[in-house]
Amino acid sequence: MTTEMIAGLFPGQGSQAVGMGQALCERESIVRETFAEADATLGFPLSTICFSGPAEELKRTSIAQPALVTMSTAYWRLLVSRGCSCEVAAGHSLGEYSALVAASALDFAVAVQLVHLRGTLMEEAAAAQPGGMAAIIGMPAPEVLALCARITAEYGPLAPANYNAPDQIVVSGTASAITAVRTAVKEYGARAIPLAVSGPFHSPLMQSAADAFAIILQQTPIAPPRIPIIPNVLATPTTDPAVIRDALAHQISGSVRWAETMLAMHAMGITQYLEIGPGNVLTGLAARTLTAPYAITVTDLLKAPTA
Repeated sequence: MTTEMIAGLFPGQGSQAVGMGQALCERESIVRETFAEADATLGFPLSTICFSGPAEELKRTSIAQPALVTMSTAYWRLLVSRGCSCEVAAGHSLGEYSALVAASALDFAVAVQLVHLRGTLMEEAAAAQPGGMAAIIGMPAPEVLALCARITAEYGPLAPANYNAPDQIVVSGTASAITAVRTAVKEYGARAIPLAVSGPFHSPLMQSAADAFAIILQQTPIAPPRIPIIPNVLATPTTDPAVIRDALAHQISGSVRWAETMLAMHAMGITQYLEIGPGNVLTGLAARTLTAPYAITVTDLLKAPTA
């Protein structure tokens, strides 16, 4: 692996699953220590929720976010202990915090507390401004933008939330706007799949959470990352803590430019993409964006025989 340019990809909310980390904790002390640190930092048994559920509790935004940062960090620490390194890192939405921990820009305990607060603010914003999200498949970005503007004028805010791949854009907005877009995309020969989320994330309806979180971020120590980070809202690499802090503040109500992020990594000379966290969402998106990428999940990498 040392002869290749490797990118670390860290998944976001939705990749959590009851039982994650339990088997790994039983056999890897560094993983046990990571979960114990999260429990002590938060003051409640996050590890128990991850290992045993209930699923509805783990799905809560304020719980899923620290749970995923903990799981991804545990994987990362295990990889580092086995000699793995990356030349650049990026995370999808929440995963950006895991990437910052891996790049030594955020202390793990700080990150866990931070995303717990972030999730709580997002829950509050979603309760005040209810809505949802839907993945549009088979429709180019300019048409999605035009459609969002049309629906916003009639049904309330609807905005592109995640530019996941050239043929997959997630939109976020009011419940009526999501219902309308599911019908409207048929005119374009596309389809819209509603997502099982608790709010209209990465949309203007999250602005109250973004404003409150920006104040918290101003008091959060962020160090220069030891490798470049590609923030979601910029899709360009940076090592500037001020740029990172500003990008994190805008990310809650701004779009995740993931397809552009993958292309930026490719332009940097990245040849391997390693998804560091539960699931395989980002590995799949790499295949939809890049031509024949070498992308692998951390679980498959850990299963691979050593030389």
